[in-house]
Amino acid sequence: MTASAAPAGPEDEAGPRHLGAAAARAALAYPALIDALGDAFAASRIEAPLRGHYPMNDGAGATNIFLVMPAFEAGGYSGVKLVTVAPGNGARGLDSVIGLYVLFDAVTGRPLLTVDGSALTVRRTAAASALAARHLARPDAATLLMVGAGNLAPHAIEAHRAVRPGLARVLVWNRNPDKARALAAATPGGEAIADLEAAVRAADIVCAVTMSRTPLIRGAWLQPGTHVDLIGGFTPEMREADDDAVARATLFVDTREGALHEAGDLADPIGRGVIGPGDIAADLAELAAGRHPGRRDAGEITLFKSVGTALEDLAGAAFLHRSVTS
Repeated sequence: MTASAAPAGPEDEAGPRHLGAAAARAALAYPALIDALGDAFAASRIEAPLRGHYPMNDGAGATNIFLVMPAFEAGGYSGVKLVTVAPGNGARGLDSVIGLYVLFDAVTGRPLLTVDGSALTVRRTAAASALAARHLARPDAATLLMVGAGNLAPHAIEAHRAVRPGLARVLVWNRNPDKARALAAATPGGEAIADLEAAVRAADIVCAVTMSRTPLIRGAWLQPGTHVDLIGGFTPEMREADDDAVARATLFVDTREGALHEAGDLADPIGRGVIGPGDIAADLAELAAGRHPGRRDAGEITLFKSVGTALEDLAGAAFLHRSVTS
């Protein structure tokens, strides 16, 4: 399934349809969304420039980040996500990632759909990591560790379980133990855990969804066969895993360009000579198209670093448009 434009429908005369957060989350279902992203990466027809990245004072002493993420496919769809990352939103009772996606017909320029940006972001981000895990996590993976308990975490758990249904046990660690307990209580097989080292050592898949600037996951803790999924960091200053974890693992990324420029977990050790750009084994397009075999043996430690790409947003919004107009 590719992001080919749908024919004009009755909604076109009334203007673009809007999907709010609840409707978008419900329609962006796994594993169908994971499959749609896999098709989009494998086809490699969507052009997605590096996102515009603009620090912005929130007027209350904190710095938000405003992101502009365009993408287009000739003869299909085009679109842009306008999103603010506001770390202080947790205290306000709001999502930290908040914004809007606008989908267009790339041929005529007609706006087709607007979508809640936070809902699209969490669903497509989790789907991209699950797509990587489909190729990189051991088929017999039984224990997932979720490092972080924010808005994205339950979606990442759901997506990973869609590709590895044997994940019966989910360990949850968070700096705030109350948040870890709340997520664990809402997760079948969930268990809040205070000892991060013990949890990493016990996990088959370690998934991090934080905005930490200090490494949380230590390479010395990783057991043979572990798959590490780093989702949270999206600036060069953010680190979720230490140099040892990166050096021990076979490295994979969503896109090389984004990872090398924006992912502190890779850009930082590359800048200091710990690893080189050539140590990245493959990106999602190569995995999805079968140009790289993915995991090679049961003992290999694999690490996937996601920074997000507008390709995922466009593929997700196109999937939504097809769903609501079919």
